[in-house]
Parts: sequence; C-alpha cells; structure tokens
Amino acid sequence: MENFVVSARKYRPATFDTVVGQEAITNTLKNAIKNNHLAQAFLFCGPRGVGKTSCARILAKTINCMNPKETTEACDECESCLGFNNNHSFNIHELDAASNNGVDKIRELVDQVRFAPQVGQYSIYIIDEVHMLSQAAFNAFLKTLEEPPAHAIFILATTEKHKIIPTILSRCQIFDFKRIQIQDIAQHLSFVANSEGVSAEEDALHVIAQKADGALRDALSIFDQIVSFCGNTLSYKDVIDNLNILDEDYYFKMTDAMQEHDIAKALNLFNDILNNGFDGQQFVNGMAMHFRNLMVAKDPQTLSLLEVGQSIKQRFLDQNELWSQAQILHALELLNKADINYKSSKNQRLLVEFTLMQLCKSAQAPAKKKTIVSETTHPKKVEKTAVEPPPSPSPVEVSKPQPEKEKTESNSIKIIDFKENTQKKTISINIQQSREEEKKENKQQEDPKNNTPFDTKVLQTAVAHYSQQKQQEGKFNLSSILKEKKITLVDDHKLSLTLDNKVQEEVIQNEKTNFIAFLKEQLCNDLISLQLVVSPIKKEEMKAYSDEDRFKKMAEKQPLLNEIKTKFNLEIDY
Repeated sequence: MENFVVSARKYRPATFDTVVGQEAITNTLKNAIKNNHLAQAFLFCGPRGVGKTSCARILAKTINCMNPKETTEACDECESCLGFNNNHSFNIHELDAASNNGVDKIRELVDQVRFAPQVGQYSIYIIDEVHMLSQAAFNAFLKTLEEPPAHAIFILATTEKHKIIPTILSRCQIFDFKRIQIQDIAQHLSFVANSEGVSAEEDALHVIAQKADGALRDALSIFDQIVSFCGNTLSYKDVIDNLNILDEDYYFKMTDAMQEHDIAKALNLFNDILNNGFDGQQFVNGMAMHFRNLMVAKDPQTLSLLEVGQSIKQRFLDQNELWSQAQILHALELLNKADINYKSSKNQRLLVEFTLMQLCKSAQAPAKKKTIVSETTHPKKVEKTAVEPPPSPSPVEVSKPQPEKEKTESNSIKIIDFKENTQKKTISINIQQSREEEKKENKQQEDPKNNTPFDTKVLQTAVAHYSQQKQQEGKFNLSSILKEKKITLVDDHKLSLTLDNKVQEEVIQNEKTNFIAFLKEQLCNDLISLQLVVSPIKKEEMKAYSDEDRFKKMAEKQPLLNEIKTKFNLEIDY
C-alpha cells in the first residue's frame, strides 16, 4: 500500500512564488536577497497555518543557493539546494523550541554558531515556536543574537509575539504574517482538487475556506477529510453535512418568512434547525451574518466583502432588493440583543423565538409614495369638502368654463355640479382660506402642548426622584449636588440653581439636557428652563474656629449650654 501524504505537506510551498496570500512579505524577502540587504535575525510572527515556517525554509534555501534564478528563486540544482530538498543540509539547522526550551539546548546552539558553514555562504538557524523558550534560555541566547558571527543568520517563528521579551524583539527584523483571504484559500483548494483529480463545487470550497478561519493548513486538512468522506466528487451538501455547518438555505428561507410576516413558517424552520442538532446561539450568529451579507451586497463598493460562492452571491443580490437598509439594521440590532442575552436567559428557545416573532412583525415592506391627485382633474372628489353658498336670488347663467382665465383672476376653483332638479349651482373653494388655516394649524403644532403650572413642593419632589435615580446609576457627585443645593422657582417655568464653584457647575452642565427633559416630562411643562448661578463661599464662612470659638457659637444658638455650665460648675477643656 502506498503511503498517503497529507495535502498540507504534499502541496507545501517550495518557492516564494508559491506562497499563498503573503505577497508583501515574499517580495520584501526577495528584494533583500537580490540587493544583499539581509538582516542577521528575522522574526516571522502570525496566526497558525499561514506560512511562517515554510517561508523560513524557503528563505534559508534561497540564501545558500549557488546559482539563484533571475527571479531570485533557488535553482533546485546546486549542491546546497539538493541537500536541502533531501533533508540532509549541513548549513540549515532547525530547532523546535516547544520541545527544546531549556537553557542547555540554547547553549549547544551557541557553541555550534561559532563554526563556519561547510557548503554555501551562511549557517542558518530556524527556531520554531520561539516564544516557548524559558527565561534562562532567552538570556543565554541574547548575546549571540546581538553580535552573531558574519556567517550566521537566525530565523525565528512564533504565533505569540507578545510572549517574546522586548530585548529579543529589538534585535530582529519583524515580519507580521496575515490571515489568508477566503478567496485565496478557495483558489488554492481548487488547484489542489484539480491536481488530485477531485471534482469540487465552488460553493463547497468556499465553505471549507470559511471554516479554516484564514489558515491554509487547516483548509487543506479539512479538504482531505471531506475527500475521505465523499470520494472524488466534492459537493456543497457533503461539506456542510461533514462539518456540521448550518445550510445557508435555512437563512434564505428564514429571511423570506420574515419578509412575508409568516411567524408560523419562521418558528417551524427554527424547530427543524434545533432538531438537526444545531445550537440556538449558533443560529442567531449565523442569522446576523446573513443580514450583514445582505447589507454589504446593497452597495457595489462593499460587494467585495461578500466572501461566498458565485451562486450564493447571486441569491444575496436578489434577496437584498426586498429589504431596506433601515430594516436590515433593525434586524441586526434585534439579533445582537438576542446574542448578548442568550447565555443569561433561562428559556433560551423562547428568547430566539420571540426575536423571530419581532423580526417577522417589523419586516414591513417600504411604504409606497402616495399619488397626489389635483382637484381640477377629478372635480367630483372635491364635492364632499365644498361649502355651498346661499342660493342666488336670480337664475345664474352658466357659460362655457374658462379655466385659464379663472386661474389668473382669482385664487379659487369653480366646479359645475348637475343635480337631479336640473338646477345649476356653482361651488367655490377658497384656496387662500385653506392655506391660512393650514398655517394656523402648523403654528399651533409648533407651540408646546404641555404648560401645566407647578409649585415648589412638586418641583422638589421631582428633583429628589431624579437625584435618587442618579445615585443608583453611580453618579454620586451629581446626586449629592442635587440633594444639597436647593432649586428655586423664579417664575412659572424658569428655575435657578446656585452652586459653590466651577466644578459643581461642570457636573450639572454635563447632565443639564437630561435633567431638564426629566423635569419637563414629570411636571408636564415644556417651557421649563434652568439657570446656573455660581456663588463662591465667602472666606469668613470658611474660617476654621478653635474649640473655644466653636463652644461660643454653639452657646449662641443654645443658651441652655451656659446655664448648665454655671449650674454644675463645669470646666470646658478646650
């Protein structure tokens, strides 16, 4: 039986050009090699499976290549390249810091650095997962990293840069690897599928790419798993079944149910989702992502953010025409609220179902603009609002209507109505009068509706209630000021608050809008205004008394104290 090689190893990049999704870094490294501007220490950092160790090996191979190509790639023919390809290179040394993190291993490496390379120009040391080194190992490595021999180059790789001590970071040229885009992963998976003779649907590869979360190695591992499950024909359904992913079709059906205001359909769909073993919060998050995709599909400038297959993308483009931006934002708000409250809810299913009911009720279609019909085109509709003038003492002669003349001579419309008694009557609607009445109504609407009078007692009760609310919210300074300082009623609706200093004024000023709005609502008066007056405490009032002075002050207020002192012959110890 032939040994199976996983795709992550079989299709591991061997040149800079075959590295997926890291063009900025590979171009920088190629230029550094071409211009002979190589640093003596590199640090490759980033998430798992994005090509850090692969780039370190390609860099090490290319540096020692004896006959590099014009594209700054290794020739794969010289002694150094062949030794690297056959895993017996004498100039490239790899150390896994995860399993060799002690200080002894680093001391061995430091001793080895002193020897010149046997083949090629450089001795290259690749230390993977360097953040796993102990503190003592870092300290032992520090001096060599700061002043290495001219023939030594260090390439460090890590997924957790924050765990590396700053003295190491400052001695390295740092390259931050990014997560690989979904489209780049899907294209590479398509290349692997074609190379392996596997027929794969585009949507299926996009689902694998999304599941990989930016890691190409994870995507290749998932690809091997799906191929083992379904054989050489890889379909979208096989992928979602194997990876236990909720089918996108559920989200489209659920969105259609919301648009149709069909609560029963939405609840039945959610019940099917739960019966298939999916978690309620997983559905809520997926539904929120679905509405996010609807939003980005509305604008051609954000369409590139829709990272799905072509057929699913077209379904989003078709469905978003039924939803306005306001409706989508409202749906996202409700789903986000459900996601936040899901863990703390005692009845999680009811929480999700209630959210779906709200979405079904709130997903109203955009209101159509009403067509304004002129009274002159449909004169009979104006009859109901027309005022019939008193009958004329003499018969009225009716001539042919002259609309243009009437329109210019007066600001009214005359309509001829033929009744059963064959009498001809003229109904006049005075447009100028209706306009004046309309202005009057608008002016009344601008005036405040609430102007209820109130007294000082009611005012103080409202202020005390507001102060208690702010204390419960943790705004103790504001609550204390409102308790200590008395708000006075200057006239029917003008209030005044005297404060001691600018600090108190700033506290009240920051809350003034909310405070006035609260008082207007509580006191049913929209004319309320508040004036802040800063009156600093006089120095005489702030004078500190001695013990004797304090007793005299107390005695002035309570003369009985002096009588008690004299009667019992007391001596006051000041």
